Amino acid sequence: MMKMKLILHVLVILLAIISLFMLIPAGIALFYGETECLRAFLLPIIVLLPLAIGLYVITRKNRDKVMSPRDGFMLVSLAWISASALGAMPFYLSGTIPSFTDAYFETMSGFTTTGASILTAIEGLPFSILFWRSLTHWLGGMGIVVLTVAVFPLLGIGGLQLLKAEAPGPSVDKITPKIAHTAKLLWFIYLGMTVIETLLLLLGGMNLFDSLTHTFGTMATGGFSTKNTSVGYYDSPFIHWVITIFMVMAGLNFALYFKLLTGRIKGFLIDSEMKAYLGIFLIASLAITFSLMKNHVFHGFFESLRYAAFQVASILTTTGFATTNYDLWPEFSKTILFLMMFVGGCAGSTGGGIKVVRIVTLFKLAFRELKRLIYPRGVFHLRLNKMVLRKDIISVITGFVFLYVFTLLVTTVVVAGGGYDILSSFSTALVTVGNIGPGFNLVGPTMNFSFFQPGIKWFLSLAMMMGRLEIYTVMVLFIPHFWRKL
Repeated sequence: MMKMKLILHVLVILLAIISLFMLIPAGIALFYGETECLRAFLLPIIVLLPLAIGLYVITRKNRDKVMSPRDGFMLVSLAWISASALGAMPFYLSGTIPSFTDAYFETMSGFTTTGASILTAIEGLPFSILFWRSLTHWLGGMGIVVLTVAVFPLLGIGGLQLLKAEAPGPSVDKITPKIAHTAKLLWFIYLGMTVIETLLLLLGGMNLFDSLTHTFGTMATGGFSTKNTSVGYYDSPFIHWVITIFMVMAGLNFALYFKLLTGRIKGFLIDSEMKAYLGIFLIASLAITFSLMKNHVFHGFFESLRYAAFQVASILTTTGFATTNYDLWPEFSKTILFLMMFVGGCAGSTGGGIKVVRIVTLFKLAFRELKRLIYPRGVFHLRLNKMVLRKDIISVITGFVFLYVFTLLVTTVVVAGGGYDILSSFSTALVTVGNIGPGFNLVGPTMNFSFFQPGIKWFLSLAMMMGRLEIYTVMVLFIPHFWRKL
């Protein structure tokens, strides 16, 4: 049976952590005299914290301290659902987003680092609301649950199953023998990169508020901006290149940074996924650059490269920032960007999508089958980073890709049922399940998601969560066997 007392115990801790983070935008609201927003942030804290403390005391005794895989799947799904409900309250209570459906959609988009927004006039919003909107990205980027795992040793709880259920990618790479140490190291690396990018954006001329909020969106590969025209508001090559570089860095497996910091440079250089990821980025960027030059969209090679590299990095890493309306680019350029939506970042990154390691594995699998046609009796192993891939991992990857495509198709049908054209419907499915943000046509970089019917918005909220939690974690809840007693 599932350990409901343990699940509730951890869930309470998680929500308490989120409510404490609300104190930051509450302080901003106090500083700028945003009275209604201050109340909207303080009320959930005042209501939740006493309740959380009470539930924590009740559930801390006579509970199991070991979490099973089934417990982890249930907890992670409940965590993202309840975190989004809690995070939506400031938007709703302040009147910034009068509809709770829209407030929930915006918050789920934030925590899942999708960046799909229902807001039409961003620059007129209160500073505290804009900061909270971007902070949901930063918290969701490395994973709210991973943050919780970091404090599990203090609570006497094993967190491996929880991290496995939440962490992106086909497998969890334990950097250190203890999983809590891994979670802490990932957060320290994440925090360090956040500080460095913020300082660079300050040097580029951004104010501190915009530097922080855009860094949150970059490191989390989220895409929420404080400007209506996104990063395109800043006509600065320096700012564009800084964000481009950090988007690419955020799309890499964070375990690779640990290898670099500990002097294991060889382990970094031989990583197959990293080489494929950077190769895809460079080839796509150059292809679009020459397309833009051929069609005289921008002036010269370097300006074309800047815009091309930024947009490829934004979509490949599923960030969703924009420096221009790429929906007006040549068809070849848009086709390359469209293909990038199927890839995503690396496993163990803050990016969404299918993930490069799965794409690489499927290519190797297809090539192996071609060799078998030539040498029927040959024995061929699939290798990644010079190691033979186990059959169970290959099976999980192929199963995931099928479920991912299936989810895309179902989402497309649901959106099309609302009366929208096929390109907009499929693009909506791609950018929500892939956690990308802007897409094409009705959901292009200058558009938003406000026009969808409430029912579709709730379904898209589920699609964003499924994409963020790697499909399996959520879909397993719909299997009857999951609910049977072991």
